[in-house]
Amino acid sequence: MSEPLPALSREHLNPIDAEALRPAMSTHRPRILILYGSLREVSYSRLLAFEVRRLLEQLGCEVRLFDPAGLPLPDEAPASHPKVQELRDLSQWSEGQVWISPERHGAMTGIMKSQIDWIPLSLGSVRPTQGKTLAVMEVSGGSQSFNAVNQMRILGRWMRMITIPNQSSVAKAFQEFDAEGRMKPSSYYDRVVDVCEELVKFTLLTRDASSYLTSRYSERKEEAAALEKRVSLNSI
Repeated sequence: MSEPLPALSREHLNPIDAEALRPAMSTHRPRILILYGSLREVSYSRLLAFEVRRLLEQLGCEVRLFDPAGLPLPDEAPASHPKVQELRDLSQWSEGQVWISPERHGAMTGIMKSQIDWIPLSLGSVRPTQGKTLAVMEVSGGSQSFNAVNQMRILGRWMRMITIPNQSSVAKAFQEFDAEGRMKPSSYYDRVVDVCEELVKFTLLTRDASSYLTSRYSERKEEAAALEKRVSLNSI
């Protein structure tokens, strides 16, 4: 016999449903949104974003890039601002995302952070990022570093995303692209391919089970309490 669990509300603890983790797989192309964190005329995060788009399209994805030019700072403009609406609509459309930031002063750029800050944790009953897959990448002008990808991992978790294990950090990025803006063959390029492959696999595995994967005991309990309160108020 199992031990008593006096702190547990058993009516909100659902048995694990293995069948819900094996839903019929959707047949449409995985929908991937790419965000990059630079407005420079020669932007290596943008060039890497273009390279990632080509790879993801080769792997069968439908891919969209968000151009951060013209996006206001968080709280500088209302959420009805056209660029904010564009970003939020793309986030809701996507099933997976790729975040690519330069490393500046040992951190992701403010441009990258502003885009993430404009995507809310919730819009009414909709959570724009919950259960979506995420891959993180960075470029740097010096030696290889992982500060930006580590920070984006923290944000991905905070945004309730499924951040894949693999990641990419391209050191001395100015050496890794040719005059046409294409990434040269290298171990860095190979790692980018690894990340793209893994993102597509995780997206295919999780997108149809996303609502079940993100169903939480604590939230079910809170929702039941809120419903009970509304019923009680309506009966007065």
